[in-house]
Amino acid sequence: MKPKEFRYRHFLPEVILQCLRWYLRYPLSYRQLAEMISERGIKVDHTTIYRWIQHYAPEFEKRIRWYARPSAWSLRVDETYIKVKGQWKYLYRAVDKYVCTVDFMLAHTRDLAAAKRFFRKMLKQCRERPSSITTDKHSSYHTTIEELKKEGGLDERVKHRQAKYLNNIIEQDHRRIKRRTRPMLGFQSFKTANRTLKGIEAMAMMLKEQTIYLTESFQDQVRFFNRLFNVYA
Repeated sequence: MKPKEFRYRHFLPEVILQCLRWYLRYPLSYRQLAEMISERGIKVDHTTIYRWIQHYAPEFEKRIRWYARPSAWSLRVDETYIKVKGQWKYLYRAVDKYVCTVDFMLAHTRDLAAAKRFFRKMLKQCRERPSSITTDKHSSYHTTIEELKKEGGLDERVKHRQAKYLNNIIEQDHRRIKRRTRPMLGFQSFKTANRTLKGIEAMAMMLKEQTIYLTESFQDQVRFFNRLFNVYA
């Protein structure tokens, strides 16, 4: 009997999860992935794979959070560019000093309002309040941190460091996302981009071994991924 997550799907859960895992991990287009699956004797249209990604990628990100290890107290915050329907959007990202992903958020603009939304979202993922936050010198970060201190969202003693060289580790981590999104040649809608990026960031968390019950073994990673969706074959 199929798990409830796949009850009304025509294909086996193992096939769907394999497509999901490969697409989120490797720099593939939907058509390339459909060709790879067809070599195994399974004919799947690339639009079907697209629908699977849009449905299951956000759920993957939600479920992997249950097993995430606590982040360190020293955070790095930065943003990178993502093309959506021919226009550049901003992917806000935060990692700790060990380059473990803390949180992320796709935004239409790079301004004070977007920075505030991201910081409030990010702090909900922190089990312990950060002791230091490193950003670039964009004015929105300084204003956001000062306002959060006044509101009680951040401790008054939090250090705000604005030094570009200290943010090298998150800029290097941006490349992981860029490598994965480059074959996509941009997203066709903000909603599609947001859903897909949730899955890509969640896969990055898994590959960085940020979750409990996970080792470097590729087989362990596959089993862990499948068990998130109640598939134990």
